[in-house]
Amino acid sequence: MVSTVHLGSHRYRVVRPAKASRFAGLYEGRLGAQFCLDNETAVMFALAWGLAARSPHTIVYLPLRRAELPTHHVWGRPLDLILLHHRLTFPPSRWKQVRSRLGTGRPHTVVLPDDAWPVRSTADHQRVWHQEFRDHLRWDIAADTLVLTGSREAFELEADQVRTLAEDCPAHRARTPGTHCCAEIGMGRTRRHPDQRRPYAELHAEYSQ
Repeated sequence: MVSTVHLGSHRYRVVRPAKASRFAGLYEGRLGAQFCLDNETAVMFALAWGLAARSPHTIVYLPLRRAELPTHHVWGRPLDLILLHHRLTFPPSRWKQVRSRLGTGRPHTVVLPDDAWPVRSTADHQRVWHQEFRDHLRWDIAADTLVLTGSREAFELEADQVRTLAEDCPAHRARTPGTHCCAEIGMGRTRRHPDQRRPYAELHAEYSQ
């Protein structure tokens, strides 16, 4: 669903799923956030990730707080999730106002290209550890929502992990029930070159079908 919200001179386009997640648990934690997903939520998360990387004028919103909670991971504050391209220059503090004005929205279909979740080279990932590297995912928590903001490069560097949750984890768990299958998505600058305002944290996304 798509909604357009006007706040003063600003206009924001918000895309969210037409159907709310049946099962999901996103919680604020000591080291960042814990995200539990089933197959349906993992696919939705992957689609949202690919869309955010390629949509510099769109807020991608996953309302997760009211989904069914996984009983084995009930800790911390439940959170929604929004994904933003950094070119939108959206202040997280404005999200509460935007969310309150969404309304029902209108139906909209999103089609992503086959290369929406590219596998990046080892050299690309090693650049993250250099002090001059700037394409980190920025994170904030505002209005009970984890806000992840980044460039296309920042989203694509984590895209293969997100794709794995949706495509590989279901088959892996079917072959070996009970095994751990997850993505560990870095948020913020690395610990080697810390940012005091937004210290390094992780979004630990665990497949829990």
